[in-house]
Amino acid sequence: MSPLTTDAFALPDHLSPKADPALITEDEQHFAAIAVAVERATADLTARLDAARRAPARTGQAALDRDQEVHRLTGRLRALQRFGLDLCLGRMVRADGAPPVYVGRLGLTDDTGRRLLLDWRSPAAEPFFGATHAEPMGLVSRRRYRWTRGRVTDYWDEVFTTDGLAGQAALDDQSAFIATLGASRSSQMRDVLATIAADQDAIIRAGSRGALVVDGGPGTGKTVVALHRTAYLLYSDPRLGHRRGGVLFVGPHQPYLAYVADVLPSLGEEGVQTCTLRDLVAEGAAAPEEVDPEVARLKASVALVQAVEPAVALYEEPPREAILVTTPWDEVWLTPDDWADAFAAAANLPHNEAREDVWEALLGIVVERHDLGDRLDDDGEDVEPGATPEMVRRALRQDRDLRAAFDRSWPVIAADDLVGDLWSVPAYLRRCAPGLGADEVRLLQRPAPTEWTTSDLPLLDAARRRLGDPDASRRRRRREAALSAHRAEMARVVDHLIATDDSEMHVMSMLRGEDLSGALVDEAGGSDAAGAATDPDLLAGPFAHIVVDEAQELTDAEWQMLLARCPSRSFTIVGDRAQARHGFTESWTERLARLGLDRATLASLTINYRTPEEVMEEAEPVIRAVIPDANVPTSVRRTGIPVRRGPIAELQSVVDSWLATHADGIACVIGDPTFSARPRVRSLTPQLAKGLEFDLVVLADPDAFGSGVEGAVDHYVAMTRATQQLVVLTSN
Repeated sequence: MSPLTTDAFALPDHLSPKADPALITEDEQHFAAIAVAVERATADLTARLDAARRAPARTGQAALDRDQEVHRLTGRLRALQRFGLDLCLGRMVRADGAPPVYVGRLGLTDDTGRRLLLDWRSPAAEPFFGATHAEPMGLVSRRRYRWTRGRVTDYWDEVFTTDGLAGQAALDDQSAFIATLGASRSSQMRDVLATIAADQDAIIRAGSRGALVVDGGPGTGKTVVALHRTAYLLYSDPRLGHRRGGVLFVGPHQPYLAYVADVLPSLGEEGVQTCTLRDLVAEGAAAPEEVDPEVARLKASVALVQAVEPAVALYEEPPREAILVTTPWDEVWLTPDDWADAFAAAANLPHNEAREDVWEALLGIVVERHDLGDRLDDDGEDVEPGATPEMVRRALRQDRDLRAAFDRSWPVIAADDLVGDLWSVPAYLRRCAPGLGADEVRLLQRPAPTEWTTSDLPLLDAARRRLGDPDASRRRRRREAALSAHRAEMARVVDHLIATDDSEMHVMSMLRGEDLSGALVDEAGGSDAAGAATDPDLLAGPFAHIVVDEAQELTDAEWQMLLARCPSRSFTIVGDRAQARHGFTESWTERLARLGLDRATLASLTINYRTPEEVMEEAEPVIRAVIPDANVPTSVRRTGIPVRRGPIAELQSVVDSWLATHADGIACVIGDPTFSARPRVRSLTPQLAKGLEFDLVVLADPDAFGSGVEGAVDHYVAMTRATQQLVVLTSN
C-alpha cells in the first residue's frame, strides 16, 4: 500500500489501488485546508457564543433576538465539533475545467474567503446529487467518500463523460448508494446524505408552496426524503425560518421518532419540532386504540370534529329577557340585543380567551347608558357628585347578579368536559351533529365518557383550540396596560429632552417623529411579554410547513389536527397507499382535495433501495391479492439469501444462530408479543415496525395478523422491513 501523507485517509489493504497519490493527493491537500478552517471556525464560534451568553440581560424583542443568535451559533458549533473533516460529502469535477468543487454538510471558507465546502442545500450543489449518465448536469465526474470515525475508508468515482475515464481506479457505475446498501443497520437511521439518489434529490429540492405528496413503496427512501427535505426547506425558503413559524415533522409512532432522532441534528437542524399525532393532545400518551371499528369509523369523520363548533355555540347564548342592572348612581336595563352586541366583541377569539373582552364590552354598554352627572335638589344645588366611568365599572365588577348572569351566558368550559358531554348526553350530540342517525348516537354514548381512546384525540384537539386558554385575555390586557403606561412615560421623557435641548439644530425635536418615538418603546413589553411570546405548547402552531410521514394512515379527523396548525397549507405528505391498514381507495389528489388541500402535486418513488429482490418476490403477491394496483417498487439488488420458512418452534434458534454469526447489525421479531427484546434484537408489532428497517426480520405466525386489507398490509409491511434476510415462521 502506498504511503499516505495525511491522516484523512485510512484505506484498507485491499483498496491499495485507490491510495495512489495521483488519485488522492488533491483531496489530501483540500482536507488539510478544511482541517485548518474547521479549527479556526470552531474557535471563532466558541468566542462568539461565549460573548452572546455573557451579554447583559435584555427583555422583549432584544431577548428573543439574543436567544435566536445563541441557538444558531450553538447549532453550527455542534455540527463542526461532531463531524470535523467528515463534513465533506464528496466532490464534483465540472466540464468547464474549473477546479473541483467539494460539497459538505455546511458551507465553509478559509481565512481568505476561498470556498472549501459548498453547502449541500445550495443550488450549486444540486449536480452532486442529481447528475446521471442521461443528464450529467455539466459534470465530468463525481466522487463520494465513505467516512469511518473521521477518516476516509473508501471512495467511489462516477464518470459521466468518456473524457473522464482516463486514470480512474475507483469507478462505480451503479453509484455509491447501491454499494453501501448491504451495510449493517443499527438502532438509528444511518447517515445517507452523501449517497442520496437523483430521484430522491429532485423531490427534496421541490418548492414548498401547496402540498407535495411523495408516494412510494417500501424501501424507496420516503423517510430519507422527508427528513432531508425538511433541512433543505429550512435552508432555502425564508418563509419557513424559525421567526416565520418553522417546520413540524410528524411521524407514525415513538419507535420511529427514536430511529430518526439523529438525522436532523446531523444536518445542522436542531430547532424542528418532531412528534406523533398522539403528542398533539395531552391525553394522547395514555389513550388506547378504539376497539369498536364502527365507533372508530364514526369518529374518523370530519362531521364529528365539526360538531365542536355548535357544541361551543350552545354556551354562548345571551339571556332571553332583559336584566335590570343597578349601581349607586343609576339603573340600566340590559336587553338581549345588548348582550348580543357585547358577544360580538369575541371577534373570532377562542371561547375562553374571549370572556374578558365580552365582559368588558358588556360593562361598557352599561357605563355608556349611565347618567354620570351630579345629582341636584329641587333648588338646583348639588346633592351628590357624579360618578366617573371607572367608578361605575368598579361597582359593576362587584355586582354578583350581573356576574352570575354573565357566567351562565358565557361560562368557562374545559375541553374534556365538552367532548365528554357529547358522549354522555344524547340530545346534546344529536343537536351538534344532526347528520348522525339514532343508532349512531346510541353507539357513541358510553358510561365513562372521559376514558379517551385515540379516536377521541381529534375532537379533544378541536375543542381545546376552539375554547382556548381562559387566562390568555387577562395576560393580554395586563400587557396592553403595561405598554400604555410605558408609552406615556416615554412621552414624558421626550417632552423633557426637547424642553432641555440647547443644541443649535434642536436635534431632540426629531424624537417627535413616529419612527424614533416608537423605537423608544419596547413593544414586547418586558419580561411578561417575553414569556408570552413563546407559546408554552410548542406543538400548538401555527407552523409554516408540516412534514407528515406514513400519511396514508391518517383519518379525515386526524388531518384536521394538522390543517389547523398550518394556515399556509404548505405540506410535505409522505406515504404509500398500499400500506394503509384501513384501506385507501381514493387517489391522493381526491383524498386531499376533499380535505381542502386542492393544490397538491404528486411525486412518485419507484426504486426499492432497501428490500432485496428475494424478499420483494414473496411480498408482492401478499399485497396485490388485496390491492391489485399497489405501487410495488422494483428492487435494485439481490443478496443471494432466499426467504426461509419454518415452524414457530424454531424462533429462538433462528435468533440465536443469527446473533452468533453476525457481529453487528440488528434483528427484529415481528408478531410475537411474548418474545422479549435483547441487545441487537427488537420485538415489535407490525404497526410499530412501520418506517423501520432491520438486517434480519423474523415474521412470527403472520397468519395471525388477520384477514382482509388490514391483515395483508401488516403482513406486507413486516416482510419489507428486511434489508438482508427474511425468515417466516408459522404455527402449522
